[in-house]
Amino acid sequence: MGFEFFLLMVMISVFALAIFVGKFPIGVSLAISSIVGALAGGYGIPLRHLVEGLFAYLDPLLIIATAMIYMEIIKETGALGEISRLIIVHLHNYPFWMLTLITIFIMFPGMVTGLSTAAVLTTGVFVAPALIHLGIPKLKTGSIIAMAALFGMVAPPINIPAMIIGGGVDMPFIGFELPLLFATIPLAIFTTLMLGYRYIKVVDVNEILRDLPESNYSKYGLRLFIPILGLILFMLASRIIPGKYTTLGIPFIFVIASILAFRSGKPFNYFKVAQKAIKYAMPVMGILAGIGMFIQIMTLIGVRGFLTVQTMQLPSFWLYLGIVISLPLFGAISCYGASYVLGVPFLLALLGNNEIIVASGLTLIASVGDLMPTTAYAGIFRSQIIGESNYFNMLKTSFPYIVITAVYGIGMIIFANWLAKFLIL
Repeated sequence: MGFEFFLLMVMISVFALAIFVGKFPIGVSLAISSIVGALAGGYGIPLRHLVEGLFAYLDPLLIIATAMIYMEIIKETGALGEISRLIIVHLHNYPFWMLTLITIFIMFPGMVTGLSTAAVLTTGVFVAPALIHLGIPKLKTGSIIAMAALFGMVAPPINIPAMIIGGGVDMPFIGFELPLLFATIPLAIFTTLMLGYRYIKVVDVNEILRDLPESNYSKYGLRLFIPILGLILFMLASRIIPGKYTTLGIPFIFVIASILAFRSGKPFNYFKVAQKAIKYAMPVMGILAGIGMFIQIMTLIGVRGFLTVQTMQLPSFWLYLGIVISLPLFGAISCYGASYVLGVPFLLALLGNNEIIVASGLTLIASVGDLMPTTAYAGIFRSQIIGESNYFNMLKTSFPYIVITAVYGIGMIIFANWLAKFLIL
């Protein structure tokens, strides 16, 4: 296998030791393994490369920070709680439409932040008690929230793993909207309906109201939704009318939408909200910074090229099997790390297929890692929200839909060129 394989094993071993023995955060563990990899490769401690890697994903870092602040702000103003209230109160007698809209509602924070935990900790918190009150068992409710959060992380307009894969092969994040919608919306609605539809029971609407946030609509009216409508309009403008004055940059759009939230609903302290939001986002931002250093050093010492060559030599069957198994397992550490370390070589090995569709399928499969031990961000937070102490009970409930998601993603990859005829404009 050669010296590069030895260096890869050194980096992976140090990373594993740092996490499981040293109990360091994932981002710090990635940084430590990067330094050790550089030393083992004979490059000493290359500060320039470490700093370059640290800022390799500056755009996604800014998106995550500004998007999380925006989500916390509209949560504080009462806008998210009001939407959950409107959906459940008006559609509780129409289970199909209620569950469909709840699914999209849960997905929304993940769609605008690129983080599954954002969906679990905001919209998931609002709908969980009401879904349980409507008759859906706790474990099923938890699975609905976690799976919808995963699909939200993959859905447009923000998909951080797709941005990472695109950055690795010089492919801009353009034209992903329809492929990512196809990858997520059908699966999300199907999963929610399969998990919850048969349990919905008729209940007194006044009983449901006790599980929902207090209504602020009578006091603030449509002003509550100005930040959400503003975000949608600016996002659409930057895509439908491209130009110097409409392409503002995603982080700046979130800043503008956050400013629109002032006096739109309940008052809030911006600095306290921002501090809380960054606290939630910091673990993921640390992972992205660590991944940047890890990849920079892998490239420097030749490990990245070694992985790419080995992956491209795999026969088709083993390649697809490797995608299904390795992406979710590596995603247990970080789906963002899996997207670059494995997603980029897999995409290069599948050249000849439509790259946008392939990348969309790869990110769908990689997202499953957010439910895998040991990190399992989406699943663990979901367990806390519904009061379930044993996370593995939750994982068993979601497992069939995890498998369906992986198979769906592989199907997208295999039929990428055919799907491109309908999904690439």
